[in-house]
Amino acid sequence: MSNAIVLASLIIFGGVFLGFILTLKKSIKRKLIIWGLITIFIFTPFFGWIISITIGIIEGDGFAAVGMMMLLFPAFFIIGIVLLIVGFFRKEAF
Repeated sequence: MSNAIVLASLIIFGGVFLGFILTLKKSIKRKLIIWGLITIFIFTPFFGWIISITIGIIEGDGFAAVGMMMLLFPAFFIIGIVLLIVGFFRKEAF
């Protein structure tokens, strides 16, 4: 396993840990906003890159890696945007 994949994995785990720490004892609205931001800025680029590079290495073709990245990046990004938008427009429950 290359050092870059290990580093990207550590960044992902650090981001998920940070997300759990930041959302302890917070409202659902705040949790959705934080997890949307973490999905957009940490999970999407690094997880998409890890999967794409792994597929490229398995297939032995760089175009497979680029094609996979072109599919994964928008999909994960849209998931993060949806979480963020739902968090912004959710009403607080009292």
